[in-house]
Amino acid sequence: MIPDQRREHILKLLQERHVLSINELTSMLSVSHMTVRRDIQALENDGKVLSVTGGVRLAARLKSEPSYLAKAQLEVPAKRAITRAAAQLVRDNFTIFLDAGTTSLQMVPMLTEKGGLTVVTNDFNVVGHLMEYPNIELIHTGGVVSHADHSSVGQFTADFLSKVNVDIAFIASSSWDVERGSTTPSEAKVVAKQQLLRMASKSVLTVDSTKYGKFGTFRVARLEEFDLIITDARLPQSAADEIRAEDVRLELVSPE
Repeated sequence: MIPDQRREHILKLLQERHVLSINELTSMLSVSHMTVRRDIQALENDGKVLSVTGGVRLAARLKSEPSYLAKAQLEVPAKRAITRAAAQLVRDNFTIFLDAGTTSLQMVPMLTEKGGLTVVTNDFNVVGHLMEYPNIELIHTGGVVSHADHSSVGQFTADFLSKVNVDIAFIASSSWDVERGSTTPSEAKVVAKQQLLRMASKSVLTVDSTKYGKFGTFRVARLEEFDLIITDARLPQSAADEIRAEDVRLELVSPE
């Protein structure tokens, strides 16, 4: 293959695998390490990929998020596995925060038998489901309504959260990677998430692996600012190794 063909092939491979090591590419393409590195540099110069330690990944900018209803249909087995692991961290009499998103909604049925639980959330769907369980004290943050996300966002939400003591905050993300951390295309979401990181005794990023390698315009936090990241086991091994090399606690769970 000529260089342009080889580089197009690298992009196709990355669309399937998200992250590839230099060694994997040299084997797949039957070329030298130097050739692969030149190809990666050319693709990086074009803004199509990003180099990572020992390999390369797609550079996918997230300009907007799918609607809440669309997201509810995506990666359901992975979200259930993630929230099962997250729910095991919750003890009776805890105060927890559930961030807006369809992953948090999957966690709701796993909380209904907890005793003395207080749930704080900015997600209207979470409120709607937990409204039927009087054993759970339920607090909605209020704030500016994001119609697309069925949630409240912005400074009013952040100001409310500054007055609440939370044992565990389960924080969602539309995009994440080891270089840029947790990011979002929506500036209005940033202040509340950052307030949670300051106020919660423990912060847990609950996010599926399909969002890894994507990035939004606004950074919420570096990955090392979270006490724990729970994602599904489809995360590429090279990505998991790189995250753990940054001294980040990472739990991988297997979808059913």
